[in-house]
Amino acid sequence: MTESIMYTKNNCMQCKMMKRLLAQKGIEFKEVNVDEDATALEELKAQGYRSVPVFFSPDQDPIIGFAPNKVKDLVLS
Repeated sequence: MTESIMYTKNNCMQCKMMKRLLAQKGIEFKEVNVDEDATALEELKAQGYRSVPVFFSPDQDPIIGFAPNKVKDLVLS
């Protein structure tokens, strides 16, 4: 993976908050909405994820949910 990707869905408050936080920190990412992409939803389920947002960044552990402390650690690394 060479770019950061965040999986979201419609009407998800945690997704909206996470997107806002990442934008404030200047972290660019590709958004994949699982309500609009059934294949992406199945890929997440196959990996064991049952909720969104899920944020994948190269060389980092995935961030699940709205996690300001983990985003702070991401910015510092």
